Amino acid sequence: MRQILRWLFDLLVRFMRTLDLPLLGAILALMVIGMAVLYSAADHAIGLVVRQGAFFVAGLGLMWALSRIPPNQLRNWTPLVFGLSLVPLVLVLLIGTGKHGRHWINLGVVYVQPAELLKLSLPMMVAWYLDRQSLPPRFRTVLVAGVLIAVPTGLILLQPDFGTAMLVAVSGAFALYLAGLPWWWFGMAFGAVAAIAPVAWFWLLRPYQQDRILTFLNPESDPLGTGWNIIQSKIAIGAGGLTGKGWGQGSQSHLNYLPEHTTDFIFAVLSEEFGWVGVATVLALYLFVIGRCLWIAAEARDGYSRLIAGALGLAFCVYVIVNGGMISGLLPVVGVPMPLLSYGGTSAVSLLAGLGVVMAVRAHRPVYAR
Repeated sequence: MRQILRWLFDLLVRFMRTLDLPLLGAILALMVIGMAVLYSAADHAIGLVVRQGAFFVAGLGLMWALSRIPPNQLRNWTPLVFGLSLVPLVLVLLIGTGKHGRHWINLGVVYVQPAELLKLSLPMMVAWYLDRQSLPPRFRTVLVAGVLIAVPTGLILLQPDFGTAMLVAVSGAFALYLAGLPWWWFGMAFGAVAAIAPVAWFWLLRPYQQDRILTFLNPESDPLGTGWNIIQSKIAIGAGGLTGKGWGQGSQSHLNYLPEHTTDFIFAVLSEEFGWVGVATVLALYLFVIGRCLWIAAEARDGYSRLIAGALGLAFCVYVIVNGGMISGLLPVVGVPMPLLSYGGTSAVSLLAGLGVVMAVRAHRPVYAR
């Protein structure tokens, strides 16, 4: 019996040796909290929680598999991965479905959102390209990297999905920032976006996207229409107080005042039921995940590993900030899920895959120093 237990322990150690345990612990804690809040938000619909749990298991399996691949091998595979991730991004424009466009591909058993794949493959591709150039990047390098970012971003905008397009573009831009691109480049990019904003308003944005921006500026202008979501979200956040109303006691979600309470606005449910204590706990876990990713990036011994780990960590930070700002009325509603809390399979799996790449950087760091 002792030999069997020792064999099982050795097997577990070999299985876990490429996983970063502090990072894994924070991820698992967020998953448990996410499924608990989802169970409450979905009116105790266990089926929804089971499906999300299945997505988490699949994502953890992919995270473990990617953590075992040395970064230099990931670097060699990056162009192929990036190219393959563009294929479903084109297909979704032809056969996709969605409420406001073509965002999802129906595989029969599950719906897949191809744009989520680019949150991982695009920063990998930009890091791969920058690692082969002299740094800090020169004009030609920035131009090519800009094209790499613009192609998938443009395809996502055609769906149209402004929120995901913004996050994908930001994930690629972070790789450029970490490569030493001066701040004034980003200032120029922001100025260019501001310059074309009037044109985009009339020619690119759909009516529902214009409504989201107008609602952000003045949600009380249409409290029973376009302003309903954000007003009810603010009520839920304020009603939580210090310790919340208690698990399963949130009136905004259970009385159906709060729309999209299992997806985009699930953090408002957390705020109402667990109050500031619950919000602070989750934000502390998020901060730890982000900090751990950036620490792993700082400890990386090669350019590709440093860029990809840092870009994925900073992108994770943006996901949290955008969703938090969205549900609190500080940013327009753009349909961005809260990482590991909002219901969604493709988002969870792609996010865990990215964290698996970060773990690979940590696990194989001593071997591939140069």
